[in-house]
Amino acid sequence: MTRRHRRHGHRSVAAAGVAVALIWGCATAGNARPSDASPGAFERAAEQAAAEFGVPKEVLLGVSYESSWWEANDGRPSTKGGYGPMHLTDTTSGSTYDHRPGEGPVDATGTDDPSEHTLETAAAMIGVAPPALQRDELQNLRGGAALLASYQRQITRRMPSDPGSWYGAVAHYSQAADTAAAERFADGVFEVIRSGRQKVRKDGQKVSLAQSPSVRPTRSQLASLGLRASTSAAAPECPSELTCRFVPAAASNYQVSTRDSNGMDVNFIVIHDLEGSYDGGISWFQDPASGVSAHYVMKADGSAATQMVATKDIAFHAGNYWTNLHGIGIEMEGYAAQGPTWFTPAQYKATAALVAYLAKRFDVPLDRKHIIGHGNVLPPRPSRAPDAHWDPGPYWDWESFMALLDADQRTQPRNHPEREAEKGGARADIGVGQAVAIAPEFGKNAQTVTVCAPTCRSQTQPSNFLYVRTEPRADAPLVSDLALRPDGSAGSRRIDDWGSTVVWGQEFVVADIRGDWTAIWFGGQKGWIHNPAGVNTRPAPDSRIVRPASGTTSVGVYTTAYPRAGEYPQGLPPSAQTRFTMYKFPQGQAYVAARASVGSDDFFPATPSRPEVTVTGDQTYDVIQYNRRLATVNTAETD
Repeated sequence: MTRRHRRHGHRSVAAAGVAVALIWGCATAGNARPSDASPGAFERAAEQAAAEFGVPKEVLLGVSYESSWWEANDGRPSTKGGYGPMHLTDTTSGSTYDHRPGEGPVDATGTDDPSEHTLETAAAMIGVAPPALQRDELQNLRGGAALLASYQRQITRRMPSDPGSWYGAVAHYSQAADTAAAERFADGVFEVIRSGRQKVRKDGQKVSLAQSPSVRPTRSQLASLGLRASTSAAAPECPSELTCRFVPAAASNYQVSTRDSNGMDVNFIVIHDLEGSYDGGISWFQDPASGVSAHYVMKADGSAATQMVATKDIAFHAGNYWTNLHGIGIEMEGYAAQGPTWFTPAQYKATAALVAYLAKRFDVPLDRKHIIGHGNVLPPRPSRAPDAHWDPGPYWDWESFMALLDADQRTQPRNHPEREAEKGGARADIGVGQAVAIAPEFGKNAQTVTVCAPTCRSQTQPSNFLYVRTEPRADAPLVSDLALRPDGSAGSRRIDDWGSTVVWGQEFVVADIRGDWTAIWFGGQKGWIHNPAGVNTRPAPDSRIVRPASGTTSVGVYTTAYPRAGEYPQGLPPSAQTRFTMYKFPQGQAYVAARASVGSDDFFPATPSRPEVTVTGDQTYDVIQYNRRLATVNTAETD
């Protein structure tokens, strides 16, 4: 394979015109009418809907929790096309929307499969216009209850009060096509019912479901649904709880390797979004003309995963070949800029299960230096920075996702969505020179971005990032990223202008504190984040901080860790270790590095006349959180 192919990165599925999935309906987004904001209102609405249609309240609340975490999401559709707390689907209500500048349009159309139109079916059952079920929580709950009741009558011809006798109806509600996926959804619902849940919604409502450990689901009802058995053409590398299959990517879209037995360690798991549909993404990676691939593709409803490249092999997904050498790429069905869409709980849970499985297998630390987004990867050369992707975008809830991974020593972390509680008061004190993690609470961190496609509009909603400013005041300019803006002009609020933002879980060193503002060393400069009483950060006392070595004026900033030219065997062309000369790391600044440095290395796949070759050098590098993205620095230049 040529060196040109070795440098491929991720290309948007939408750019090829193969994306087919829901986007949001402009006429309804943002017009949600919650039942009301007082404590207990959501529960009362659920109880009313359950009583009207003869559904046990526990079942309705359990299905709603498993479908949406009891959130209405302001009337916006999920990546699967589901609306409201009951996740009623409608995949044809969107319109064409140019997602990211330069990446082509997003196709809004879905299919005519009934599973993608439960909202319309439910609306007809309760005699309400479909748009009302998108915006009104009570009508959404009524529609979901009506569907559950209809499924129950089909299965048992009766309406029992025992929640366990509704197992088949709950499984049917998942709209799954195979037994394993339906069973997984139903088991999740009944785990919620048996163990109970408490949650504070984004609008402040407290919702609770008392535990019912005596409930015994009638799992034998699953057979009556007539679903197909799960099959797999090959043995995928997946945790047992996921429905996985193996569909190989085009042979030219990845490299055959023998990681990690050949010394190429897996250090990163990279989360992407497809900018299109599940099936479209799979087709794109099967197309030799695309030149790209990922190891896994995740369906938006969490019901299926497709592995396309073996983990021992090198997929072309990150836009940086050295990162590809050491990374596993996971593509999710969904969109990064579609503010009015949301990733489903099932997708978070399925992706977390896969990441935890891979992290355990390859000994990848469960932290945000190693579990990263595509938007945390710098390209290998400065000239490619303006085109660098920034998925999974501002609306991927890293806080909840990392909690699902049980990243804090495999215990239940404070911010787990299933154990969320009221939070108040200042966080622990922080001081200059200490490391902090960016940690705004997702549900309360409303940020405004500008989306231009092609006309520009603003959208404000819960987000995973904070803006970084040049001075400690709200009207100060955003910091400039010289790789994006060589003229030094201020950053903007455009959703694709990633150079002046930090994302949940990233760690930085405190440079200064003034009132409600905290300065961090960020991209070679002092950048300020709004952080009253430390609410948007948390201390990171175990972080490893690196500084320029004594006698070193400035540390070189790179994004790869290749050997030096003289360390390559004869006949194998060396990869360029390009320095980002516009980036500075001078004396007086400090950055947080991954817990262990990495060796310099490169890879050449086998040919008919030569076995695969792993080239290693004698220099080592630290991977640091330099700005929004990771960078590498030579350990010989740092302390």
